[in-house]
Amino acid sequence: MNNQRKKGVLLVQLGTPDAPSAPEVRKYLTEFLMDGRVIDIPVLGRNLLVKAVIVPKRAAKSAETYATIWDEVNGSPLMYYSKLQQQMLQEQLGEEYHVELAMRYQNPSISSVLKKMEGMFLESIKVIPLFPQYASATSGSVIDKVMEIMRTWQYIPKVSFVSSFCEDDLMIETYAEHGMRHDVDSFDHILFSYHGLPVRQLGKVDPTGGLKCPDTGCDACKKATNPFCYLSQCYATSRAIAAKIGISEDKYTVCFQSRLGKTPWIQPYTSDALHDLANKGVKKLLVFSPAFVSDCIETLDEIQVEYANEFKELGGEKVVMVESLNDDPRWIQSLKRLVLSN
Repeated sequence: MNNQRKKGVLLVQLGTPDAPSAPEVRKYLTEFLMDGRVIDIPVLGRNLLVKAVIVPKRAAKSAETYATIWDEVNGSPLMYYSKLQQQMLQEQLGEEYHVELAMRYQNPSISSVLKKMEGMFLESIKVIPLFPQYASATSGSVIDKVMEIMRTWQYIPKVSFVSSFCEDDLMIETYAEHGMRHDVDSFDHILFSYHGLPVRQLGKVDPTGGLKCPDTGCDACKKATNPFCYLSQCYATSRAIAAKIGISEDKYTVCFQSRLGKTPWIQPYTSDALHDLANKGVKKLLVFSPAFVSDCIETLDEIQVEYANEFKELGGEKVVMVESLNDDPRWIQSLKRLVLSN
């Protein structure tokens, strides 16, 4: 056994199909949506909903969409940028650290990567789910899976988790600079569009079951950072970016995309926000999507294609998507600080 034990870092992204084909997308969607933290209903109902309704209906269409963003050389944009982040962080941390990348769903799986790390007898492992705002369905699911796997280890090193980093100043600075590349003042309005969640999941952070959140969240969570509330952290990120680029509260709207099913999700929905802004005569929109640290299907297609076309049909002129953090060196410095902090 090597006496020069390294410190481990595990970066975890959501995941991506292995190829833009219907069979691969079907596998990915099934694993993703069968997670009880993602669709939080009893397993029998979840099986029926996912395997008999959602996946058969969406797999082929989603595969066609993935094909439009897939690169012949680099493959999935999410995987491409995630690998770059891993490599750049390894370079920044040096030989004292060993940095790995895993996907919560599909490959490389958390179990396969942790198996490799187990055999390295690392001094410690810091797990960083690559989601700035904490939600049970994202960061919570990653942490849950890591703990499930590691509890079977005979030797367990010091383990720590980064639950959220919604107001990290270097991350905020990077998002803001990416936005300012587009001449912010030339736009009528700015959207901060986040991945949505069922409203019931907001209240589930209270183990007593007494917290009942309205569809649009409570005013307190919109104005102050609540470390347990996803919606609160989305507003915190938005406020920080807006302050950095110098725009007032009436210049931007926080909204939520990617709704699934008929149950109430956090509102306002991005689509509804587009309709409301178009009705007010807004023509030019700049869109941030700060739930994603790498450009992916939600940014490259859902916003840049789907929502952009919808807005133009409503009378809007243009929708410009702000690039994600991707391989910006300041974002890698932000990750490095997360690793080195206690």
